[in-house]
Amino acid sequence: MSSRTFPKIMFGGDYNPEQFPREVWEEDMRLFRLSGIDIATINVFSWSLNQPDEETYAFGWLDEVMDKLHENGIRVCLGTSTAAHPAWMAKKYPDVLTVTSDGKKRKYGRRHNSCPNSPTFRHYAGLMARKLAERYKEHPALLLWHVNNEIGNRCHCERCEKAFQEWLERRYGTLEKLNQAWYTRFWGHTFYDWDEIVIPSALSEGLSGGNSDQTAFQGITLDFYRFTSDSWLECYRMEYDAIKQVMPEAIVTTNFQGNGTYKPLDYFQWAPFLDIAALDIYTENHTPESYMALRYDLMRGLKDGAPFMLMEQSPSVINWKTVNPTKRPGVMRLRSYQAVARGAESVMFFQLRRSLGAYEKFHGAVIDHVGHEHTRVFRECAELGKELQQLGDLLLDSRMTSRVAILFDWENWWAVELGGGPSVHLKYLEQIQGYYDACYAHGIQVDMIHTGTDLSRYDLVLAPLLYMTKSGYAAKLEQYVANGGTLVTTFYSGIADENDKVIAGGYPGELRPLLGIWVEEIDAMFPDQTNQLVLEQELGSMQGAYPCRLACEVVHLEGAEAIATFGSDYYQGGPALTRHRYGQGEAWYVATDPSVGFKKQWIQFLCGSKGITPILEVPEGVEVTQREKEGVRYTFLLNHTGNVQKVHIGNEPQRELLTGLEVRGELELPPKQVKIVAL
Repeated sequence: MSSRTFPKIMFGGDYNPEQFPREVWEEDMRLFRLSGIDIATINVFSWSLNQPDEETYAFGWLDEVMDKLHENGIRVCLGTSTAAHPAWMAKKYPDVLTVTSDGKKRKYGRRHNSCPNSPTFRHYAGLMARKLAERYKEHPALLLWHVNNEIGNRCHCERCEKAFQEWLERRYGTLEKLNQAWYTRFWGHTFYDWDEIVIPSALSEGLSGGNSDQTAFQGITLDFYRFTSDSWLECYRMEYDAIKQVMPEAIVTTNFQGNGTYKPLDYFQWAPFLDIAALDIYTENHTPESYMALRYDLMRGLKDGAPFMLMEQSPSVINWKTVNPTKRPGVMRLRSYQAVARGAESVMFFQLRRSLGAYEKFHGAVIDHVGHEHTRVFRECAELGKELQQLGDLLLDSRMTSRVAILFDWENWWAVELGGGPSVHLKYLEQIQGYYDACYAHGIQVDMIHTGTDLSRYDLVLAPLLYMTKSGYAAKLEQYVANGGTLVTTFYSGIADENDKVIAGGYPGELRPLLGIWVEEIDAMFPDQTNQLVLEQELGSMQGAYPCRLACEVVHLEGAEAIATFGSDYYQGGPALTRHRYGQGEAWYVATDPSVGFKKQWIQFLCGSKGITPILEVPEGVEVTQREKEGVRYTFLLNHTGNVQKVHIGNEPQRELLTGLEVRGELELPPKQVKIVAL
């Protein structure tokens, strides 16, 4: 999708007028105009209101809201309302209710309460999407569609079990192939009929006191995770298709939860069916800026660099933590611009008016319980809204250019943490974040990529914890390195295939020729233990010893050279960091989890060796990104610190977009402030 469909960077968020009397609606419109809000997400949780019984559809209230928003110049992100099924549906058709991993059938309540393989849920959700599309296809306020909401839960009911069996038959074709993939001769698990297969749960394969995510057969659980992600994708596509059949040019998306790294759904598999990617991000005051930056880059990476939507954030507080402090003055604006700086083409909130009751009544909003504009939060939102109006369409469709990529793979994430490995403390996201942080610390722009991404555009590819080697991917990496690329991977890589079955012949499996090593053992360390990674060769300014933790591997060289060795234990002097010249490029392997300081210096060395430099040299705590369009570079400078910072932007005159002033040389950044300069 070309985001030129948007007239500007959209500003608004979730609006629930059905929770308030109509006299409040007029005041909302006044306040929306005052704050620069130009998009409202509506009808997200209104299924029971829209369909009070099986035969009746009542869209009168929604007609009024759509018309009123249009009259006030506000575009609509129209929810399909299927995020929570009505109580009458649960009562009449209990197949819509989920079953927990311990076999308990849920009653009606909360949200995310629908079974993705319920024929009732699928029928009525698809029908609702179609009826909404037919009713509002010509409405001038409609800008895009919002399917369901923060999709994702796992169900263990009998229908899901039957659907899982059918999914497996389509995937494997024969039970012989399935038994081989799952290694079912272990513990006598050979299957002779598809209906013998049960969903992994606390009642079947679950280990560790009933934890269904830790199983004796990781291949079964991996496929169940894939099946669940696919099941929800089918539900999304059902509504997506219903809308597209009525409105072929409609923009359709859904909002991803978990700050964009929601473990149960493989978002890369969803990406082809999103007209634009969208995420909700809820962070705390102490959340590192690099944490948010990674997730924005991941959303951009879902569609190979295309812009995305920031669909939800809080303008002030969240309400579900143990302690819920407010965002400090300036932080909401700064973090909003951080999203824009990394590809967002909307800044949206949950919520526009604060609810008066139920679970999220104390969740932040643009309009607080006091109901007027005389609050700090409203003033800050209005300031941001005015600035986004001023920017207009200038930044739309601009792209970031990166020479460094980090591989992110949901299936690999699942496999790494399914159990049986060296340590329960080994966490995929932590390893990815650690290497991302090393790039972020030096102002190096990064693309988050998937296994299908073309690698030829990158000089440096980081693939931490490449535990799972999917079919053909080792050959793809070999070609990349042979053609001059630099690859970095880490301990616990190349271990298993895509069914989590160990690749015979020694670790790191299919990566052995590329990495030029053989790993004999993996020694795990307790959280309070460390070893030392001792450099045998200087890497730029790097020398001496660095702490390492979590795991240490016993490595044998098969063509690679040892750049660093371990400082203690029975493998003292053994390779800890290796480099293998392969074709025109090189492949690096670190056989442990080195310290933050080592990662930062090592990444700086690797980038320097490839001529990859920061956009600008900036003080710590200042973030710099760059978006480009039609030959113009837009450089974002974000001061996350509480002090004035100074940045030299070069002597060529540039225009600062938020003030309209010409700037050059040294630029002063007040605390929690942002500047955007164009050249």
